[in-house]
Amino acid sequence: MSPHDPTLPNEPDEPAAEGRAAVDRPDSASLGDFSVDLTSHEALRRTHVLAALGPDWDPVAVLRDEDKARDMLYSDLSEEQQRLYDELVAAGVLPRRGDGSAAS
Repeated sequence: MSPHDPTLPNEPDEPAAEGRAAVDRPDSASLGDFSVDLTSHEALRRTHVLAALGPDWDPVAVLRDEDKARDMLYSDLSEEQQRLYDELVAAGVLPRRGDGSAAS
């Protein structure tokens, strides 16, 4: 039997629940709050990320290059690939781009 279950009787070699400190009892209302402030850690993490990216990192150029790569990925599709692409766009799996055709 578990000494942590208040519905079970005490084991013979276990002291009575009344003799135990309030913090040892599972039904105790004296349990304290536990919180951790990660604000300083998050600021340090962001500092390290930006340092790793370097001073030459250009987010606008990165997004522009991603758009070019996506356009290349979905260009020159076969008829079957275009049909599947259109189904995925219609289902909301892929975002609609331009006029909705993969080559746009």
